[in-house]
Amino acid sequence: MGLSLPAVDIMQSQIEQYHNDGYLVLESIIPEAVCDALKARMLELMASFEPDSVRSIFTTNEQSRYTDSYFMESANKVSFFFEEEAFDEVGSLKQPLELSINKVGHSLHFQDDVFKDFSLSCVWGQLLRQLGMVEPRAAQSMYIFKQPGIGGEVNCHQDSTFLYTTPMSVIGLWFAIEDATLENGCLWGVPKGHRQGLLKRFERNAPDSVETKMVTLKEHAWRQDELVAMPVPKGSLVVLNGEFPHLSYANRSELSRHAYSIHAVDNTCDYPELNWLQAVKGQSFIPFQTK
Repeated sequence: MGLSLPAVDIMQSQIEQYHNDGYLVLESIIPEAVCDALKARMLELMASFEPDSVRSIFTTNEQSRYTDSYFMESANKVSFFFEEEAFDEVGSLKQPLELSINKVGHSLHFQDDVFKDFSLSCVWGQLLRQLGMVEPRAAQSMYIFKQPGIGGEVNCHQDSTFLYTTPMSVIGLWFAIEDATLENGCLWGVPKGHRQGLLKRFERNAPDSVETKMVTLKEHAWRQDELVAMPVPKGSLVVLNGEFPHLSYANRSELSRHAYSIHAVDNTCDYPELNWLQAVKGQSFIPFQTK
């Protein structure tokens, strides 16, 4: 399946804004038909998922990451993670499966042809080079549902906490597959917050270990009044510097907030073996198409 994407050519003022503020909003640049195709493909993938095979719950609570081998094994697979509030007290789903999944990751860009076609487009590779990457590579991808009523809060974090490079290079591409509003859990962030540098690093205890830890690099608390909301219409792209602090609140509305994200790293930078997410043994992360 070929997904037709228009060229995205950003201006110098937008490049400067990204580097100054740590983020850039590009509204309505993805055709609705492409958003609908990605959403439809995700529904097909969910239809083939057997929920009894795993009950992995996504949470930003650090403790859960230490023991969840399913999470660690998802680096090069298409894995399904439930919302924290998806199950009742006896472990049964409280709503249909398609309304219970929090996210699917972390290798849609590699394992599924439809998402691969979209994710590795030369459009995104060119954009990343405009923002300063020399050899952009796709390291991680996630489809995020933000389910109506139970869509969980994502605490304030920096993407480079989980994908660390030396020097810093991570850029997140966050695509609104549906409208992202104040009511259904749009992104919020701290403009210029990336200038504080990286606060934490999530890493393996040793290369190839499934045991992990959160390492504090420096102490800093973001104030509530520093946050700005980033509501965007369907088809928009929010570009996030890896050190840009951002969050999303719980979705208590009746509308979902589907989004798809790709995290890219610069292949000219060092990518430590202690990062939780690693490429397939003997391979490197996947380059974007050149045309």
